[in-house]
Parts: sequence; structure tokens; C-alpha cells
Amino acid sequence: MRFEDALLRLHPSDDVAVAKIPVAAGTALVDGAASQEIPKGHKIALRALANGAPVRKYGQIIGFAAGPIAPGEHVHVHNLKVKDFGRDYQFATELRRFPAPEPRTFQGFLRPDGRAGTRNYIGIVSTVNCSASVSHYIRDRFRDVRREYPNVDGVVAFTHKSGCNVQPGEPYKALQRVLLGMTRHPNISAYLMIGLGCEGHNVQFMRRDGNLDDRQASFFVIQEEGGIAKTVERGVEAIRRLLPKANEARRTSQPLSKLVLAMNCGGSDAYSGITANPALGVASDLLVAHGGTSILAETPEIYGAEHLLTRRATSPAIGEKLLALVRWWEEHAKQFGASIDNNPSYGNKEGGLTTIYEKSLGAVAKSGQAPLVDVYRYAETVTAKGFCFMDTPGFDPVSMTGLIAGGATVGVFTTGRGSVYGCKPSPCVKVSTNTATYEKMTPDMDLNAGTIVDGAETIDQVGRRIFEKVVETASGDPTKSEAQGIGDEEFAPWMLGPTF
Repeated sequence: MRFEDALLRLHPSDDVAVAKIPVAAGTALVDGAASQEIPKGHKIALRALANGAPVRKYGQIIGFAAGPIAPGEHVHVHNLKVKDFGRDYQFATELRRFPAPEPRTFQGFLRPDGRAGTRNYIGIVSTVNCSASVSHYIRDRFRDVRREYPNVDGVVAFTHKSGCNVQPGEPYKALQRVLLGMTRHPNISAYLMIGLGCEGHNVQFMRRDGNLDDRQASFFVIQEEGGIAKTVERGVEAIRRLLPKANEARRTSQPLSKLVLAMNCGGSDAYSGITANPALGVASDLLVAHGGTSILAETPEIYGAEHLLTRRATSPAIGEKLLALVRWWEEHAKQFGASIDNNPSYGNKEGGLTTIYEKSLGAVAKSGQAPLVDVYRYAETVTAKGFCFMDTPGFDPVSMTGLIAGGATVGVFTTGRGSVYGCKPSPCVKVSTNTATYEKMTPDMDLNAGTIVDGAETIDQVGRRIFEKVVETASGDPTKSEAQGIGDEEFAPWMLGPTF
């Protein structure tokens, strides 16, 4: 069997190749034969590696040999380990500029603050878990609003499991940023805010700290309204008053510079860093070239690859902001007796990913080649134009919640194992990393990037398809998750600090 038919070598200096198909033991491929069975997506050694030797993929270190490895051996969790190693942190040394393309537009909802939404929802923001059920009861009374109000995408409730005795400092501020972010989101034309009354994170404090007013908003406190039933009826009345005004919104031509793209991955496999993620990087660069904003996140999943981003930071200060996040995560993990390299997940490993370094190198590919212009805290409002980074955990719903609260109006989510994620109020385009998953889960996958490893398309071609899909989605085309109603239960703010 020819090497190129079975294996994929990503960089001339790599010590391993990725199996494009299942490779049986004894198959003539590397210095004679594959000495072990190599599952599809897993790694095979291309040369002899001594115990403790660095192992390279993408031209970068993904781990160290845990014992001698012979050519043709399966390289995975049994013989590849993680240990700390020095990274060459350079700042602003690899800045690439893109020529300005012909102006493009999308059909969006222009908001009074000048931003443009890709959807037009009415939101119900719950300040505390104690008002979650009331928020759901109100939302459930408006399941089919589009029949009477065709320009309103729906009523969505943003509920969570926190808000009572939230710890002061960053835990309190992070939750407040998330909830305020939803009240100000370009995809939300009006909202209700509902609290219980005795919680530490209450409606009164939100209105004061967020400078909220009553324009296109209503505020309710269950204890003051007289209980559940009365609050529900008053909330229903409030939404009935808001719907006609929300329905007046119309899509108009807006420049692509007003799009804000969230980039995330979940259920990753070995093909994520080979197909969908670098293709998304192409789409991100195209949006940045049009003056738009793209945001990478999941700080624990850039660990071991952060040096590739600091080189693209527009200044040493921006690079240092990113490294400060990495150091915080190292200390945060130690507080709980854990390690930041306690990753990939079970499903990631089944798909061929072995170490956090390998996973991170693939994840960073989503960022393309554009300069890193700013770094943001979790759910902080993103105001910069260009490629940005936001500090979030790697857990998909928590990460995407932060990105959307920060103002992302459309998302692209890459997946190898097959995520079914959706995230109201912003549409989420899901891209499969391999053809097998796409064909198995076509009702859930918007695009197939597996054509890259199949040899049918290039990374650039798939990247341009993703870019066009983003523009179409921003203009109103429903995603697969939207068509199935996914997105009401995926709102998940990051809960920092102890619970007492």
C-alpha cells in the first residue's frame, strides 16, 4: 500500500504520521511494515525514538516517548507522555496583513447602538436559579410567535444554576458580565429580567451596576409580585407588549465588518487539526480581512501551543495578557489537585488525540494567520476589530456562553466525534472534521470538512465554503441545530468560586 494512500504526514520534521484509514499489523508502510494495528486517525511512528525523546506532529512537540518507540509502532497513550518543556515566547514577530477585499454585506438587524444582529429574539434573563422555572413558564407560552410575528425568531429564557450566594470578586463579576451581555446582545431586541428577591445577585444590583433602564425591558421580582403565578402572568403580559415593537425590525444590508464570529470545537478527533480547524482559520482570516471580528477561546486547550499565538500578538502587552491567562490556569488547576494537562477527554483519545499539546496545536489552527489584536476576560464585551482571544474553560457550553455574552452574533463549531450543540440567541454552524461522521450525522452537521483528507478539496476551498456559510447564516438561513430547536438549554455561565 502506498504511504500517501494510508498515512498523512503533516510536516517534514514530524516523527509520526496519521492513519487516513485503518492500518492492519504487517501492512508495508514504514521501514518495512506497521508493527501494530493503527486505528483510523491514530498515529504511527515514522522513525525510532529513544525513551524521553520529544515527539513531533505539525512540526511541534506533542509529547515525549514513554520508553523506546520503534518505526511502525502505534503511538498513543501507552507510549507518549506529557511533561513541561520550554516554549519560545516571541511577541509580534509573525504579523501578517491581508489585502482589503471587495466590500461584502449580510442581511442583519441594525440596532440603535450601531451593532448588527443576525437574529431577532426576545430574551428572559433569570438573575438566579430560583427564578429559572418562572422564566421557563413564561417562555413556554410563546413557542410559536413567528406565526403572528414573522420577524421575531422566538422567545428564549437564559437560566442557570447560580446567583444566590455568589462569591464576591471575579465569580460575581463573571456572572454579571454574562447576564448583562445577554441584555445588550445585538440578537436580542427586548428582554425581561426576573429575580426572586433575596439573592445576592439580584435585579436591583443588575440595574444599578449595568445601568439598565426600562426601554424595551421589564423587570420582575417574584417575592414582590406575590409569587410564581402572578409573576408568570405579568411576564406574559410584558412580552405581549414587547412583541409588536420587536416585529418591526427588518433585515437590511450591513457590512461584514459588523459580524462577530465565535470559534469553538468539541468532540474533537485527530482530524480536527487537519481539516475543519485550519479551514475555519481560513474563514476567520477572510472575515478579519473584511473588517470583522473573530474570537478564539478555551484557554486550557491552547496549552502547549500558546507560543504560536504570542508571535502573532500585535504588541508585547497583548502577548503577556495571553500568557497571564495560561499561568492563572496552571495555578487554578493546582488548587484542586488537578493539572491543566489532564486532557484530552475519553472521546478525544478514542479519536486519536493523545496529549493536551497535540489537541492544542490542532485547536489553535482555528485562529488562522491574522494578528492577535486583543485578549478578553470571560464574557467581557468584545469591541476590537480583528482576531481576538477570550478566556474560557474548554467545556463547550460554558465556553460558547462566554463568547456569545461577549457579543458573538454567529458561531462555528468544529467536531470530529459529532457534537449536537446549539446556542440561542446566536446561530451555530457545525462542521464535521471527517466524512464518516458527516454521513452518519448529516441532520446535525452543516458542513463536511472531511473532503480535505479524502483528497476532494483543499483547506482553502473548505475554508471559503465555511466563510460563505457564515454569511448565509448571518443573513437568516437556519442552521441544522436551529431547524431542530436546539439552543434553549445550552446556556451555561462559568461558575467560579466555592458554593456555601
